[in-house]
Amino acid sequence: MGVPELTRPPFTVLHVCMGNICRSPMAERLLVARLADLLGPADPAPDTLLYSHSAGTGGWHTGERMNPPAARQVLERGGDPADFTARQLHGEHIDSSELILTATGEQASYVTALRPDAAGRTFTVCEFGRLLHDVDTAELPPAAATPERVLARGVAMVAAADKVRGGSGPGPEDDLDDPWGLGDRFFDRIADDIELPLRKLVRVLTGR
Repeated sequence: MGVPELTRPPFTVLHVCMGNICRSPMAERLLVARLADLLGPADPAPDTLLYSHSAGTGGWHTGERMNPPAARQVLERGGDPADFTARQLHGEHIDSSELILTATGEQASYVTALRPDAAGRTFTVCEFGRLLHDVDTAELPPAAATPERVLARGVAMVAAADKVRGGSGPGPEDDLDDPWGLGDRFFDRIADDIELPLRKLVRVLTGR
């Protein structure tokens, strides 16, 4: 009897913020929701095409649920906040991800200090959305709703965005404000700031 073929995980996106209870959990769950918006009944389930996970640079909230106003934003925007547990960032989370999106430039620096080889695939989420404006999607691999095509196109998309930035880093305007401890109106604004680049990401990823 032959050895079973190992399956490759789908295109993997890691979201990073400070405590992993507000910004990065919203990004984790909203990315899946926005991908689902573009898929039809004949397409595979979103989690077979993309794996979205998150972690925090600090461990203060490890084991906690998503902050309630963050969870409300996810739910109101069509995402699923259930069964979320905060965790601290470790090197293996970075190693397993084709794209790392942080809330701030400081957190991007934290990621690349932990894993210098991840510099070319680490961006703030707002920076990545800005860079996608200048990515020539015609030069990416053809889009199709299969794990293999999404992975190939995703890896090429990340490389193209890194090429566009040309060695420059994120600016202050690329940072997401920290909504922790603030009201629903503030969380709503931050969720808007997160969703805008994520919508661009899934459109480029799927070609839809």
